Order: sequence, then structure tokens, then C-alpha cells
Amino acid sequence: MTQSTRTGVVHLTDRQPTVSGPEMLASLVPPPQFDEATFDSYRADPAHPSQEEAKQTLMRFSGRGGAVRRGGLFSRAKKEPEMKPGVYLDGGFGVGKTHLLASIFHAMPVRRKYFGSFIEYTALVGALGYKNTVELLKGADLLCIDEFELDDPGDTMVMTRLLGELVPSGTRLAATSNTPPNALGEGRFAAQDFLREIHAMSDRFQTLRIDGVDFRQRALDGHAVVLGDDAYAEASERAAAAGAASDDRFDDLIRHLAQVHPSRYIRVIDGIGQVGLRDVRQLTDQSEALRFVAFVDRVYDAQIPVIATGRGLDEVFSDEMLAGGYRKKYLRAISRLNALTHSA
Repeated sequence: MTQSTRTGVVHLTDRQPTVSGPEMLASLVPPPQFDEATFDSYRADPAHPSQEEAKQTLMRFSGRGGAVRRGGLFSRAKKEPEMKPGVYLDGGFGVGKTHLLASIFHAMPVRRKYFGSFIEYTALVGALGYKNTVELLKGADLLCIDEFELDDPGDTMVMTRLLGELVPSGTRLAATSNTPPNALGEGRFAAQDFLREIHAMSDRFQTLRIDGVDFRQRALDGHAVVLGDDAYAEASERAAAAGAASDDRFDDLIRHLAQVHPSRYIRVIDGIGQVGLRDVRQLTDQSEALRFVAFVDRVYDAQIPVIATGRGLDEVFSDEMLAGGYRKKYLRAISRLNALTHSA
């Protein structure tokens, strides 16, 4: 099957987007699927009380806690414990951490607030430089950091230093972590790792543990959907008729991602209604795999369905990679790829 020139079909490999600092800053808002996220729309699982407990604490953090009920003339109002300037949501994949994080963003009545993944903030530093990033973010009322990465000491140190400069200026922080999916004995929670890595800032955070099962996997069979060539062509035609759909060989996209800064991946998929990948193979190069993870994160944030031929996208990372230091990232990407291929 050769590259197509059909109307409505585009090739991501043709895109070389550029993004300015102000544009990157303006893009720091919740992903589209969380545009309407609220505490009221968060459905806590009764089987896991920690979800409702976290929700109530975060409502208070956002200024949405209920008023203190006062008693009689000589009674004293119960004083709520003082909230720390930062909250850290600790839990496995798919328990609603990002929904709660976006709810904080929408509920807090402040002027300057930003929401981005850990990699988006570090990409901002990489593109603009540390000093310029501090100047841009200084004075922000709220910083929401989704999937705080704990496996890259350099990036973690840069982020900790950045937060250390912002909090004294009044910035409040809310973060989630990149913990692995539910699996007994896999070190599912990462609070201690998080507090250790940001030791200079650890006393500024209140950690909230959120139990639960991955909602993305509840209705799935555990494997990414793989299409044959004919089914792929039909699905591509349907998507192209409804709008722009991408169609690229997997190897071509992997090579292209190496030529684009991760902060620009969101522009690579701008306006795309479906991502198509042909001849998927297993990745063996760590750098290629990590770039693909960053790409998958942006596709998932935009909730773009994915169709693919070749190897199943849940098998795109080798066993050696899944046993290595970036295991958490790869497992998160697999969880998201499964959901995206099913949504197509």
C-alpha cells in the first residue's frame, strides 16, 4: 500500500510545525476531553472510598469546600486544617486523576492558571530556556502538572527548581504522577518516590492516595485492535470523508518524530480526526520509543482515534523496555493505545 493522495488524507510526516513561547504558554490548558470536567461530573467509585475523600479535599483546595457550620452563641466553629500550597494525586492509571486535576483548574477562581503535562513544562524550558520560563510563569496563581515524571533525574531537578521559584511568589501547585497500572506487587503508588525526588519541595505538598481500577481497560479485551489492509483502507476512507485523517507508515512517522521537538507534537496532529499507522513493528531503540510515548500522550489528550496494521500497538515496546527504567511510561502508553484503537 503506497502513500495516498486522496482528498482528506494527510501525512503527518509532511508537517514541520513551529511554536513560539507565547503560543506554548497559551496551550497550557486541560486537554479537550476535560474542557467540561468538574467535581460534580467526577463519578467516585463506591468500592474505593479514597476517590470521594480525594474529591472532597481537592474541592476545599480549590475554594469550593462547604461553609463551616456554626453552632450556638457560645460554641466554636470547627477550624479546617490549613491546606498546603501543593497537592499531589497518587494513584494508578485510569482512576480519574486527570479529571480531578482539570476540575481544580476549572474551579479555582484565579486569573493566571496553567495546565500541562510534565513533558510540556520541561519542553517549555527546553525551547525558551530556564530563565525565560521562570519569567513567563512567575506570578501565576495555579500550576497543574499532569503525570509528573520521576524517571529522569535531570528533568525532575529542573522542574523542582522551577517550582521552588514559583511557590514563594504565591503560585499554588497540583500534580499527578505517572504510576503503573493496577497490578499487585508492582509498586502501584509513587508518593514516596515523588517526595524523595522533590525533597526541597516535599513539605509544600499534601499527598492524596487514590485507589481504583483503570477505567480505560474495564470494557476492553486487553489488546489493541489490529486491522488488515482492506479494513484499514475502508476505515481511512470513512474518516477522510468526515474530515482530515492521517495515513503514514509507522517507520516514517518514527523517523519524523526525531526531527520535531516534542513540544510541537500537538501541532503535528492539529486538525486530525483519525491517526492511521501502517506496518507497525516493535521498537528496539529507547529514544525512538520515548518519542513515540510523547506522541501517544498528545494523541490521547486530543482523543484522536487510531487505526493500525502490522503488529499490535500494545506490543510496540519490547520486553526489555518494559522491564527497564521507563516501564511506567510504556505501560501508560499501552493503556492509552488500547483505548484509542478501540475508539476507532
